[in-house]
Amino acid sequence: MVAGICASAVVAALLASGGTSAGAPDGYSMRTDARFAPVGALVPSAAVTYDTKLVPAAAWIEVGQRTTVGGATTVRLRVDGMVPGHAYAVHVHQKPCGADPAAAGGHFQHKPSTDPADVTADNEVWLDFTADEHGAGEATARHDWNFREGEASSVVIHEMPGSKVRAACFTVPFGWAP
Repeated sequence: MVAGICASAVVAALLASGGTSAGAPDGYSMRTDARFAPVGALVPSAAVTYDTKLVPAAAWIEVGQRTTVGGATTVRLRVDGMVPGHAYAVHVHQKPCGADPAAAGGHFQHKPSTDPADVTADNEVWLDFTADEHGAGEATARHDWNFREGEASSVVIHEMPGSKVRAACFTVPFGWAP
């Protein structure tokens, strides 16, 4: 019985942390997911939709990260419940989501810059996808660099590739490895 209680406590702690394993000796990894809810929803969510026609309420998102001690980082995105056939742009942003779509700040950049030439998939984390006929999609980005502490906090789903219009946002516990 005591073993069952201990096992339940471990599972509860892991689920409460969003599946993260920060501080692991081999780097950092996490996986977290949520259902989108409109701003001001009765039951708030870490996933906020600003445009329910493009990102319907109750659509699902999952983001995972794996960063090695050497700094190589892979970010994976999976979604379901999106508009079938629609092309979305998704980027890692600097700040957590808020009621105002601008709250997430700008794109996280490996080498911070104001030069438009540095807005590239090599300097940022781009997870663009086109939803399949069922509204599902996925994307993966791999880089040989690491996030800086406290400078990557969300993924923003943009209306379409090349658009600055923010359709939805998901606050994510991105981490870093030494």
